[in-house]
Amino acid sequence: MSVELLDGATIVSFVEDEAAFNGLIYDRFSNLDTNHDGFLSYSEILKEFQSLRVFETHFGIDVKRDPDELAHVYDSLFEKFDHDANGAVDLEEFKMETKRMMLAMANGLGFLPVQMLLEEDSFLKKAVEREAMKINA
Repeated sequence: MSVELLDGATIVSFVEDEAAFNGLIYDRFSNLDTNHDGFLSYSEILKEFQSLRVFETHFGIDVKRDPDELAHVYDSLFEKFDHDANGAVDLEEFKMETKRMMLAMANGLGFLPVQMLLEEDSFLKKAVEREAMKINA
């Protein structure tokens, strides 16, 4: 983890760079697709949702949540990704929903930089790294 300066423009620029964004999407999708069938099942994507620990912590402190409530949240998230409701998420659905969520984050951040603690392999960390490379070039 590292503390980084981040603003909405950094995220938007990353998402609009199709080569960089699509490459990261493909890599993440391939990593999550443990059975290599070209689709993410609920159980495959659930591991990613749970690893983010967004609902199990509050400002970094573990919080005991109702298991039924958590299951409902994860079910709802999966439905957001599964656009055609066929019970699996393909690469295009994964890309479209990830892009939508990142642009929503960019909109929420606005254009004033904030400091954030970022996971090393996160989409946001990759956006910051890309921006730093552009500045240093």
